[in-house]
Amino acid sequence: MIKTIIIDDEQPARDYLEKLITRYFPNKFAIVQKCTNINHGFESIKEHKPDLVFLDIRMQDGSGFDLLKLFDTVDFEIIFTTAYSEYALEAIKQSTLDYLLKPIDQIELGSAIKKYEKKTQYRNELDRIRLLLENLDNGNGLHSKIAFPSGDGYKLVRANYIQYCKADGNYTKVYQVDGSSFVLARTLKKIEEQLPSHLFLRIHKSYLVNLNCIKEYGNSDGNYVTIANNERLPIASRKKAEVIERILER
Repeated sequence: MIKTIIIDDEQPARDYLEKLITRYFPNKFAIVQKCTNINHGFESIKEHKPDLVFLDIRMQDGSGFDLLKLFDTVDFEIIFTTAYSEYALEAIKQSTLDYLLKPIDQIELGSAIKKYEKKTQYRNELDRIRLLLENLDNGNGLHSKIAFPSGDGYKLVRANYIQYCKADGNYTKVYQVDGSSFVLARTLKKIEEQLPSHLFLRIHKSYLVNLNCIKEYGNSDGNYVTIANNERLPIASRKKAEVIERILER
């Protein structure tokens, strides 16, 4: 779903655009808020972090451009809307941004949405290339930095600084050797795919551990490993043999 905000000071325009989106593009958009002015739009964007904003150019308390100037970084896509064929549209076109003239036509709306999807697909491909370059191993994986996607970019962490990772639904909590931790909006499976396999081992459906941080294996009251900070992590029964083998290898 494309998280979307509509910003327009005219209620009929807001409602009509929402109606077009829900009628012709069902199950594609999640309209999280419709905003009436610049301040409302600014606060809503900060709160909801949308993927796409439909932004009116002329409003009673200023212009859509005034709203954009309030952000240090614009990390969302924009489709401008306006009832006027004005000079600003040429500047918008020159910037490869898109706009819709009111009253908005569903065909023009569809064209703008296709452009948006193509643009975001291209951006995602560039992100994956950047991620690949960040994650290129230097030969042993110990000192290479892993680029974990975060809400506002990437978090770079050296692989050998991580003690273990714990699954929490679609999120993963990463525990570091210095005692600090952080949460990523990625499944443990995705994290496992990024970390070097010779250094990290999935010992349980909820735990991925750095083998260099294991200091003891035990089997009283169930199978477990004790890591450097004396914390015990459970081992799944089906993983017992692999864990013992990997520990002995080291």
